[in-house]
Amino acid sequence: MLSGLDHLVVTVTDMGRAVDFYSRVLGLDVRYRDAQRVDLLLGDTALRLHQTDTDIAPVSATPTPGSLDLCLRCQLPLAEFLTHLEALAVPVELGPVERQGATGPIESLYLRDPDGNLLEICRPLSR
Repeated sequence: MLSGLDHLVVTVTDMGRAVDFYSRVLGLDVRYRDAQRVDLLLGDTALRLHQTDTDIAPVSATPTPGSLDLCLRCQLPLAEFLTHLEALAVPVELGPVERQGATGPIESLYLRDPDGNLLEICRPLSR
């Protein structure tokens, strides 16, 4: 019945700060939809940023910044991505560590966005 994910809403407290983080730190392309919504492109899927004080309706029952736990696939080897994070002084909370992804074993590292959302950055492990 369903074929995939179109977009996922990320509730943020400061749109400019979130756009800067996701574009500069994670390298996502930005598409401004309007003053209250920004899409961060991940292939044919988007992370859609909504500010906490939006008047867009409908929204989730409890839109809460910092409540998201999201795993994103990285195109670079994790060592290169880690070097990128270090150059930007972005702290890594954990990793690299081995985990289980949706399609098999992965290597992951964990960091947080400016609102405290947990972001897992992963690469498939070849065995």
